[in-house]
Parts: sequence; C-alpha cells; structure tokens
Amino acid sequence: MNDLKRLWGYLGPYRGDLLLGGLMVLVESAFEMVIPVLMADIIDVGVVRQDVPYILQKGVQMGICALLALATGLLYARFAARAAYGWGARVREAQFQQVQQFAFANLDRFETSSLVTRMTTDVTVLQNAVNGGLRPMVRGPVMLVLGVGLSFWMNARLAAVFLVCLPILGAILFFVVKKVAPMYGRLQRSMDHLNNVVQEGLTAIRAVKAFVRGRYEEEKFEGVNAELMATSQRTFHYAVLNLPAFQLTMYTATVLLMWFGGEMVLGGTLQVGDLTGVLSYVLQVMNSLMMISNVFLLLTRSLASAHRIVEVLEESPAITSPQRAATEVADGSVDFEGVSFKYHAGAQEYALSGIDLHIRAGQTVGILGGTGSAKTTLVQLIPRLYDATEGVVKVGGRDVREYDLRALRDAVGIVLQKNVLFSGTVRENLRWGDPNGDDEALWAACRAACADEFLERMPQGLDTDLGQGGVNLSGGQKQRLCIARTLLKQPKVLIFDDSTSAVDTATDGKIRAALAKLTYMTKIVIAQRVTSVMEADQIVILEDGRIHAVGNHASLLASDPIYQEIYASQMKGGDGDGSQAVQR
Repeated sequence: MNDLKRLWGYLGPYRGDLLLGGLMVLVESAFEMVIPVLMADIIDVGVVRQDVPYILQKGVQMGICALLALATGLLYARFAARAAYGWGARVREAQFQQVQQFAFANLDRFETSSLVTRMTTDVTVLQNAVNGGLRPMVRGPVMLVLGVGLSFWMNARLAAVFLVCLPILGAILFFVVKKVAPMYGRLQRSMDHLNNVVQEGLTAIRAVKAFVRGRYEEEKFEGVNAELMATSQRTFHYAVLNLPAFQLTMYTATVLLMWFGGEMVLGGTLQVGDLTGVLSYVLQVMNSLMMISNVFLLLTRSLASAHRIVEVLEESPAITSPQRAATEVADGSVDFEGVSFKYHAGAQEYALSGIDLHIRAGQTVGILGGTGSAKTTLVQLIPRLYDATEGVVKVGGRDVREYDLRALRDAVGIVLQKNVLFSGTVRENLRWGDPNGDDEALWAACRAACADEFLERMPQGLDTDLGQGGVNLSGGQKQRLCIARTLLKQPKVLIFDDSTSAVDTATDGKIRAALAKLTYMTKIVIAQRVTSVMEADQIVILEDGRIHAVGNHASLLASDPIYQEIYASQMKGGDGDGSQAVQR
C-alpha cells in the first residue's frame, strides 16, 4: 500500500476530479437505494388500496430517482476518466524524467523492455483501477451498509441471513486475493519477456532476414507468448473464482429468504411489499459484494504494478552534480590518477586497473587494444558516464566529480561506438550538437566530417528525413553524421570511440586532416586501424584493462611487441611478431 500512497502524490490537479467522482457515486447510490422503498409502498399501499393516483405519484418519484441516478452516473464517468488518465499521464512523465536522470550504472539494472512495460502496461493497470474501480470502491460499501441497514429496518428476522452470508463471502475473497496477489507480479514479468523478444526481433530484423532466422525468431516469440498466455490463464483462473462462489452464496440466501419470507407472508406476520423490498436489497447487497471483490482484485493487481513503477521512481541516480558544482572547464587536459573501475560493486575483477595517464590540452591521443581491453570503459569515465571505483579522473585540472554534469558533458564530446540517430531530418539530428546552429555552421561541421559528400547528392539536403534511427543511411554515413553532430558542440575534449570503422581509408584520412586543424581541442581516438592513430602525439596500448605501453608511433614500433604485431598484420603482412616491420 505504501507504493500506492507514493503514487497518489502524482494526482496533483486531478485530485478534485477524483473527489467529485466519488461524490457522484455516493449521490447515485442514495437515489438507487430509495427506489425499493418506493416500490414497497406501491405494493403495500397503492395496490392493496387500489389507489391509482398514489401508484402514479410513487412511480413518478421512482422515475425521478432513476433519472437523477443516471445523471450522476454520467458525471462520475467524466470525472473518473479525467482523474484516471490525467494521473496516468503524470506518472508516465515522472518515470520518463527519472530515466533521463539515470546514469549508465542505473540503466544496467533495468532491461529496456521492462522500462517500456513499466511506462505503458503497468500505468494502464493503475488507470483501469481508478477508472473502473472508483465507482465500485465507493458504491459497494455504501450499498452494502444501506442495503443491510434498510433490510433490518424492514424485517430484522429475514435480514439475519446476512449475518451468515457475509463471513462466508469474506473467507472466499480472502482466499482468492491471497492466491492471486503473487501471480500478478509474475504476469507483469512475463509481459517484460514478451516485450524484450519483440524489441530485439524488430530492431535486428535485417540481421534476422540476412541469416534466414525468421523461423527461429518465430519459435522464440511463440515461447514467450505461450509463457504469457499460461501465466495469464493461471492468474485469471483463480481471479474469476470469486464470481461463481459469490453467486452461489447469494442465490442460496435468496432462496432461503423466499422460503422463510413466504411462510411469514402466509402467516400474516410480513407484508408482500416488505418481502419484495428485502429481496431487492438482497440483490443490491449481492451486487455490492461483487463490486467489493472486484475492487480487491483490481487493487491486488495495482499493487504489483505500483511496486514496479515505484522501483523506477525511487532508483537513485548513481551520478549527480555536487552542491556548488564548477560550471566552467578550464581546458581540455585529461588526467587519470590511479584509476580502477568495475561495473558492479560485487564484481570479482576490475574492468580497469591502476590507470595513470596524462593528456595535455590540445593533444591527439590514440588508444589501441584488443577486444575486451576496456578501451570504451576508459573514455566513458571522462564525461562521467560512469564514476571511477578508485582513483581520480580530472578534466581541465579538476576532478570530474566536482563539475556540474551538464557543464562537463558540454565540454566533452563523445561519438559513441554505436551510431545513434533519431527520427527526423538531418538538420534536427545535427542540432543536437548546437540547437541554435545555422546552416553555415551545420555545413561546416558536415564538411569536416566528410558528410557533405552524400548530403549534397540528396534532393532535400539538410531537410532530408532520416527515418527511424537513420534507417535509409549506410553505416559510414551514420558515423559521419554523428561526428558532425559532435563537432557542432565545439567541445574542449573530443572522443572518438571507434567512430570511423565503417568509412573507407581515404575518408578516414580526410576526417583526420580536418580534425588536425582543431588545435584548441583535445582529441582521443579509439581505433582498430593503426593508420587512424599513427600521427597522434601519443598512443596508449591497453591490455586486459591495464596500460601496457604509452608512446608515439616511432617509439612503439621500435620497442613494443603488441604494437609491432598490430602494425605488421595491418601494414606489412609480417609473421605476427612484428619482426619484419622492425627490420624494414
């Protein structure tokens, strides 16, 4: 319940609508509860006395009560819908804003498919609980209390049947809720699994088709779909047990009332109108109990969804700006002082160990290493995408943890290893680097990244629509647009994380030549090709998360076996140990 209380705080301006909706239900229930009393008067007075004007008078009163109940019911529907969907929108917005604050370490704890489910399906469950549950939640207890009370007022002996039925119905409801409550959590996790498979299958649809693995993906989807179906069947199999159990109990009570009430009518101790009124209240009490049971089931499912939503909202961002944070980065110097890092506190081994590295402002630094040597991990510490586990990372002579995050990341431009473009035009994507950039600045960045070569061939130029994720561009074109977008930031530190792997050698050379002119900018280049870093001021060789060697091309080629091997395999076709490269 604490999770639901936490989420009620997001009702905000819709709190009034929720209260008005509840008030309308109370008024509607009061009008409906008057009708059986009027009906009893018609039978016991109007029919017995054959008083037609009296019957018409009471009939008009019943009609007025029914119309007023209808009007208040319609008003309830309006207020409940506004409260439910307004609340849901605010909860989704709060989750999305929270996710935007997450560091990479936070995002590692949640699967993307799970976050999507929490912002859609789980919020929809809460909306349905309010939209479909507010009316029975208010109406059920009101009708129960009034129905039982008026039944005792009409005939206490007959109404005593409720004293037997209510404990039985309460026990049934308790059993159903206890059985179903944990199942709803499993149901939502099954939905996560389904969304994960759908997301992977659609994102990688080209790879699926290229490898002719459509049938495999279908079977994988059938598996998670069957899991969701089976979980849903088990859950709702128990959830709907309350309906037949309640009906059996209440219809048994109705038969008993008819039996004993009929004997009382024949004995002259009970009027027919009173028996009719009591039976009407029995039906209303039965409906109210059904409403209450459905509310409990809705509440049970809502608690599972609310807990999943609150997990996101209460996840503390792993990286935040400190108080009185520095907002200016002096220059592009970068220093690693005794830095070690591991992705999880419980991890047995460090991804990076004992890194000591000093890069002066304006230098160009190349980073080479085999797969898994933690090259990407190293550069992600610079803009604080992760925080170092041990040691200090400095930018501009200051610990990165002392900077305002926005200021630090504005000063550090990073072209990620995975190219990310968004739906929209080229212009809209480039302006992620500079929202106020004019066409001249955009074209200048495109020329530096050699993106102008293909943009000029497009009929709409900068206004060309890229489709979802730049689907109509090649890998090399995406990389060049991502480079141009980052150059528009004019950062003090520019990081290329293997960002020219999909472009040809000639284009790579042109991009390096353009970057060489940006002498005010520190450039850190992760590359697989030696040619991409040969002209760097210093080259760092990483091996198993440690710095193996640091030097320029000439010194490493003369003394470092790993660099010799890389150079020989790419440039000389040597025997693998670099011996031929050195001799030549």
